[in-house]
Amino acid sequence: MKLDAALPPIQLKDVPAIAKAAEEIGFAALWTQETQHDPFLPCTLIAEHSSHMEFGTAIAVSFSRSPANLAYTAWDLAAQSGGRFILGLGTQVKAHIERRFGVPWPESVTGKLREQIQVIRAFWDSWQNGTKLNFRGEYYKITLMSPFFNPGPLTSPPAPLLKERGANLIPIYIAGVNTGLARLAGEMCEGFHAHPFNSPQYMKEVILPGIEEGLEKERRKRKDFTISMTPFVATTPEEEGFARMQVAFYASTPSYKSVMDFHGWGTTAEKLSGFASKGEWAEMPMLVTDEMLAEFCLMTTQEKLADDLKKRYEGIADRITLYTPFVPGEKDEWWRGLAKAFN
Repeated sequence: MKLDAALPPIQLKDVPAIAKAAEEIGFAALWTQETQHDPFLPCTLIAEHSSHMEFGTAIAVSFSRSPANLAYTAWDLAAQSGGRFILGLGTQVKAHIERRFGVPWPESVTGKLREQIQVIRAFWDSWQNGTKLNFRGEYYKITLMSPFFNPGPLTSPPAPLLKERGANLIPIYIAGVNTGLARLAGEMCEGFHAHPFNSPQYMKEVILPGIEEGLEKERRKRKDFTISMTPFVATTPEEEGFARMQVAFYASTPSYKSVMDFHGWGTTAEKLSGFASKGEWAEMPMLVTDEMLAEFCLMTTQEKLADDLKKRYEGIADRITLYTPFVPGEKDEWWRGLAKAFN
């Protein structure tokens, strides 16, 4: 189990210092997010100001971009970093795709994401191996690649690693909450970004079986697949209050209601959605009971956190990123000790 870090929502000028500090602390990877900023721009700076730490998007919104955009950007970041970049994609939810990004929501979420991944890899195969670009699907028809627009093959990572990865030159993780995307990840991807809003029981009984089904379909092994989790943790009353607010926010989202239904809290999810639709955010945390919080958040002490994380996610997660972003200068020695306990 590896310990990774999350880049906080900051300006680009601050990224180099955080990248250097994260690698010095000992994190295995540094993940960017698509919330208040573009997730790819910081990656160029992380690549430039680190030497061995992996990095990637967790996540970049896939449906707001064309497969060509994603393929070119990932290719450049992989080349710049010597193969340390991981492309993490997520679909977002319908309201944001239509009303924030201004693009249509697909009839089939898994169908469109499947084709996006296929097209991205078709570009990579064309650039690396000279394979004719010829993808024809329901959502995309991609058949044009002339030499002027071909960036040419990757020369890094080293040849043995390129050979080992085969057609999957750059690892792709996808994110999800429900079984369909978990199954797709197992079938087509190198990893899965589990949504922060889940419980160990939900992972074991819903997500992992979906991933295994996808793996079995393609005769793949679990050991060759990575599950990355971003759990809520609380070691102080302030952190507990923050976690309660975040759980309330996520539980109010209709697309994530399946998690609440799984635990028998569907009625609470509907009440939270009602508050959210009216913008009554302050009232929402009061609906999250201590029982609910314990399912979605690990409450422990700083001294016991490493052991409790390993115990809680043993057999579930291969990578752990605390929901709390890493900020240099805040608890550096504690972060260093935590990273050492994992990495």
